[in-house]
Amino acid sequence: QDVASLLTAPLDNEEAAVEQRYFNCGTDRLYTYDEVAYMCAEAAGISRDDVQIEHYDPDIFGKANFPFRLTDFYVAPDTAKEKLGYKGAEKDLKDDLKWYYEGYVARG
Repeated sequence: QDVASLLTAPLDNEEAAVEQRYFNCGTDRLYTYDEVAYMCAEAAGISRDDVQIEHYDPDIFGKANFPFRLTDFYVAPDTAKEKLGYKGAEKDLKDDLKWYYEGYVARG
């Protein structure tokens, strides 16, 4: 629903959409990669204690290349909010992961 509302936002301001052309479809809620991993595990019914997270170590593997980043990275919908009047994400990632995972499992 959040993505759909962003996709329809240009209809309310076509001039701004044409001028900007590209908009990030993110959320104002920032999560670390570890937090996302734990949320995915919870959605899949895996205990937090059973999650093993390995972080990229440039001392072992050398300078990171895409998609690995040595710095924090995020996308935010600030420009879409400013130029298109997009209200931002109304859903919570943790809740969405639950239904998304259930749908994934149901597809076999």
